[in-house]
Amino acid sequence: MSTPPRTPGTQEPTGPATTGPATTGPDSAAPSSTAPPTGGPAAGKAEENGEAGGVRPAPGRRDAEATKAAILRAARHFLARHPHADITLKAVAERAGVSPPLVLKYFGNKDALLARVMSFETDAAGLLAAPLADLGPHMVRQVLVGQRERGADPVVRIVFAPLQGEHGDVLRANFRAQVTERLAARLTGPDAALRAELAVGALVGLGVMYGIARGERLRAGTIDDITARYGPVVQALLTP
Repeated sequence: MSTPPRTPGTQEPTGPATTGPATTGPDSAAPSSTAPPTGGPAAGKAEENGEAGGVRPAPGRRDAEATKAAILRAARHFLARHPHADITLKAVAERAGVSPPLVLKYFGNKDALLARVMSFETDAAGLLAAPLADLGPHMVRQVLVGQRERGADPVVRIVFAPLQGEHGDVLRANFRAQVTERLAARLTGPDAALRAELAVGALVGLGVMYGIARGERLRAGTIDDITARYGPVVQALLTP
């Protein structure tokens, strides 16, 4: 059973705000070309909220989910590259292509947004989604694909956890519970916890060299070639 991520003292909201003036932006109401609901105002409201049985969410709701995903991607981008204190909602909003009030509407404040981003649960699921016998090369490929396609991999943002303060403590606790301890639970043989930390350390080092040190030879190589070279190094720690 996965471990729920720890969060800082600010409790993040569980969904979009339901009060206050409407905010314009990418999540605004469906375009006029969309056929209106046929059951009158009440039915239209139920359909918009997904309350009518068997009715799919209106386009505006789907747009809202896409907007929230874009905001989370932007926040991950900054958290993987900058200390927590240097990240601003304005910068996150600009990268996501939305207005700062829209970020506040969905996540409340910067602490709540970054608390969501501080969870490694989703990243760990993809990182560990392979049989143990093939897990080393799979994890290496996940790091490389993340760096090449998204500019950040599943584990490198732990490097930016501040050494002092609650947010650094939260990020490290989530990383241990959701990544290294979860990996250790899959290993057999002696020193499973140590081998898990060494394997994850090898992945973090790969991500740092690719995305932060920007090693020229590493970045010029193909994903297949680097995986073939580095995957066995990680695998040797998992199945010695």
